[in-house]
Amino acid sequence: MSEFIRARSAEQKEQRLSEIKQAARGLFSQHPYHEITLTTIAEELGWSRANLYKYVSTKEEVFLLLAGDECAAYFGALLAALPEGCGLAPGTIAEVWAGIANAHQEYFRLGDLLSTIIETNVTVERLMDFKRSYYLYVDAMRERLPRIMPLNPDQVEPLLLAVYYHAVGYVSGCWNNPLITQALERLGMERPALDFRAEMRDFIGMCLEHYTG
Repeated sequence: MSEFIRARSAEQKEQRLSEIKQAARGLFSQHPYHEITLTTIAEELGWSRANLYKYVSTKEEVFLLLAGDECAAYFGALLAALPEGCGLAPGTIAEVWAGIANAHQEYFRLGDLLSTIIETNVTVERLMDFKRSYYLYVDAMRERLPRIMPLNPDQVEPLLLAVYYHAVGYVSGCWNNPLITQALERLGMERPALDFRAEMRDFIGMCLEHYTG
């Protein structure tokens, strides 16, 4: 919890936004999205809601910033792990990619909310910043992947989207939702054990075979 001091420079504003994101990230690790509000974020920071409004207008804006950070971390890790000339076999690429996806599950958990909730209540300027950054990474992957495997550049974005949407759907099943657990227990049903990394490895391997075959 930090004392609120209004930002007087661009650097200080970035610091305040970093504090806001850190507070929201901590809440999101423990609570479902619908339980988090600007009020709970402000309380986590020890700020008033009015002070929070100096930097963001809606909860969705905060989570769009989080999604941007997670997107950058995910693609940054992929580009670092799959350098030009790496000479990795498709199975190894699938294993490496799955490990990165597993380490960045928060990116896909946010993706479950992105198009239907988060992107519906933000300023167009913030959304433009997010989309601009995302497509820069898509362009980087469109340049990189064909240099390490027999892949047409036009197939890179469909490949990225296939992996992304599968991960978004699967990660929600892996997330511990106490309400679902309680409902299944009352029904006398056992929740199946899910291995996100293994599933993503197999799915990415299948996609690579499809797009490079």
